[in-house]
Amino acid sequence: MKFGPNNHGEHCPEGHSTAATIATISATLAADPDVDSSAVEIRMLGPVVLLEGYITKAADRDKIIAIAATIVGWENVQDRMLSRFPPP
Repeated sequence: MKFGPNNHGEHCPEGHSTAATIATISATLAADPDVDSSAVEIRMLGPVVLLEGYITKAADRDKIIAIAATIVGWENVQDRMLSRFPPP
């Protein structure tokens, strides 16, 4: 991590740190009882949130993306989640 006034890579446009942004998204997902995000990893690449891992319901994808987008904006969300549906 770099310190000093020119350290813009570790912060979003609003000035939140990467860790704070990830923590906010994680907490918001955990607070939603209708979404299973237990196998989803949240990472950041600059201002872009990367959503990686597995979902078990198709509806979870849209909700997870929407929750992340409310925090960082639609243009800053990259969906890399894979579907892993349980056997019938």
